[in-house]
Amino acid sequence: MKFTLNWLREHLETTADLDTIKDKLTAIGLELEGVEDRAADLAPFVVGYVKSIEPHPDADKLQVCVVDTGTGDAQVVCGAPNARAGMKGVFAPVGSTVPGMGPGDSIKLKEAKIRGVESRGMLCSEREMGLSDSHTGIIELPDDAPLGAPFAQVMGLDDPVIDIAITPNRQDCLGVQGIARDLAAALPATLKPLDRSPVRGTFPSPIDVRLDFPNPTNDPCPHFVGRYIRGIKNGPSPQWAQDRLRAVGLRPISALVDVTNLLTIDQARPLHVFDADKITGAIVPRLARTGETLDALDDATYQMDDSMTVIADEARALALGGIMGGSYSGCTEDTVNVFVEAAWFDPVRTATTGRKLGIESNARYRFERGVDPESAVPGMEAATQLIQEFCGGEPSDLVIAGAVPDWQKTVDLRPERVRTLGGLDLHESEITKILVKLGFAVEKISDVLRITV
Repeated sequence: MKFTLNWLREHLETTADLDTIKDKLTAIGLELEGVEDRAADLAPFVVGYVKSIEPHPDADKLQVCVVDTGTGDAQVVCGAPNARAGMKGVFAPVGSTVPGMGPGDSIKLKEAKIRGVESRGMLCSEREMGLSDSHTGIIELPDDAPLGAPFAQVMGLDDPVIDIAITPNRQDCLGVQGIARDLAAALPATLKPLDRSPVRGTFPSPIDVRLDFPNPTNDPCPHFVGRYIRGIKNGPSPQWAQDRLRAVGLRPISALVDVTNLLTIDQARPLHVFDADKITGAIVPRLARTGETLDALDDATYQMDDSMTVIADEARALALGGIMGGSYSGCTEDTVNVFVEAAWFDPVRTATTGRKLGIESNARYRFERGVDPESAVPGMEAATQLIQEFCGGEPSDLVIAGAVPDWQKTVDLRPERVRTLGGLDLHESEITKILVKLGFAVEKISDVLRITV
């Protein structure tokens, strides 16, 4: 599970520094796998200003640039079609290791002669900086980017990436908010509340949801929340969202897909977005039919059986519930109306389906460990807010099928067991304080603490 320090601080109010947070994570069972300090890795790369540019004397597609690096001028041979005098870009000096080029995806830059002209450094593309696959041109920085400033600082990449190991019983920490909750109980810190305010729908959804399972007492999808949003404009998500996803190893795809990935990592709440104009009739969560196939978003075709949960419409299966969407109803840049899904899927059935079909996904990883059954409606509201922020659009009323599965439980705890079983000598008041900060309700009954989960 990867997240950045600033992402964590959006949920956690604390003065604790990175080293303190690292130590505390491991102390509370969230084992630190490592910390990637991108600012240190990208330290040699600075904002450069292209003072002048001339055609290469012996190569039609190359140009000779004079770049002001903030500490002096450097001559750079560049083949980017967007290179021009007066622009600011990312300058890599001789001796720097360019992360996204060469064997092993990195190469140490040397002074060179390119078709007879000396080149001392380079102007970098996004691919060369390891930021994306784009390499058609060099990065163009804003005109107000400070000359000679560290590129990582200007682009907001000076945010350490923390990687922790999550054991199967800690599904609550498969989202940044859950990790922040744990740290709020272990540090001098406060968990910031989520914005759970509802988004008002302005019309009834033209797409209904009908659960269709043979045994309601063992429902593979007991709770489904949907919403139709019309008049959206899908395109690239904002730069901050793309940077955040790249930092944790996810590739930005489009605003709609990026919204679902952001909320999966932020709140451990997987969602899915369908192109509403490709849906026939109602949405029907049901069991697959043996031999039924799905062309999935990973470009593979899967043959399903009647043990697997699908999200279908009245014509075909559209997605594997809790695992992966299908390509037929996927969103593109031409999508203008969407239907958003926030549902709860049975963990055992999800795990079994994933193993049978050999599919790994961020959604499966969370659903098979247990997604918060109370998170569907808040997750839908959060998704609606982000979709409107990124894509515009007008939301319908919520469509809710089924109900939240029964999960409530109480546990009786004798405070002395914390010492005799856990080895921690804590006063009852401290035990209560920690449990309350973790979100439990605590009631004292004689010599027992009754804990409501």
